[in-house]
Amino acid sequence: MINTKKVAVVLPAYNAERTLEQTYNEIPFDIVDEVILVDDFSTDNTYELAQKIGVSHVIKHESNKGYGGNQKSCYDKALEIGADIVVMLHPDYQYTPKLIHSMCYLIANDVYPVVLGSRILGKGALQGGMPIYKYIANRFLTFTQNVLMNQKLSEYHTGYRAFSSEVLRAIALEKNSDDFVFDNQMLAQICHKGYAIAEITCPTKYFEEASSINLKRSTVYGLGVLYTSFRYFLSKTLRIKYAIFENDASQ
Repeated sequence: MINTKKVAVVLPAYNAERTLEQTYNEIPFDIVDEVILVDDFSTDNTYELAQKIGVSHVIKHESNKGYGGNQKSCYDKALEIGADIVVMLHPDYQYTPKLIHSMCYLIANDVYPVVLGSRILGKGALQGGMPIYKYIANRFLTFTQNVLMNQKLSEYHTGYRAFSSEVLRAIALEKNSDDFVFDNQMLAQICHKGYAIAEITCPTKYFEEASSINLKRSTVYGLGVLYTSFRYFLSKTLRIKYAIFENDASQ
């Protein structure tokens, strides 16, 4: 806990057996109270390993629900167990768990309700081995999104995020995609609600065991990002209503 606030780390997992234990062992349990792993119908032993190493809550989907569908299960469980601060960390060891302290203290001390680990601040992305085409796409999409959404984020595409429970309850997560664009829709919802977002520099590592989507899936994701940003722009400027931006998450 921090300032009596319960901290949970959620691990949306798919075939993460090779990197899960290394990720888990670096989680700072001096402040983290619970760890939730949702196994999205992996074909390896992710589920069994999570139980073996002592993950607090291990959930296995009976079919593959997709990256976004996995996160929905993660956040539902985190809120169910009463977490006040929820950190989403990929179990592929691409992002270091050592930043959890910094991210959570910003939320626990009521400085920011949302904190992102940015690979773009500093030189973490390219130094960590991000493919150049992904870096260029990241820069193009982020610039376009900042213009359309009137924001100043360094990137929208990091998989390392921390949220207050208030934020998670306020946005309509279930209305988002079950695919990779879920991450982007979630940030658009947070911006639409007017929550402030902090960013901290985050090193990243690209290696064989780290998860990555191929060029085709990346293209589909990029188009989904642009579609989300244009809907945000139209919602704010022309007051056009879209389901994901309805203010009440219960609607």
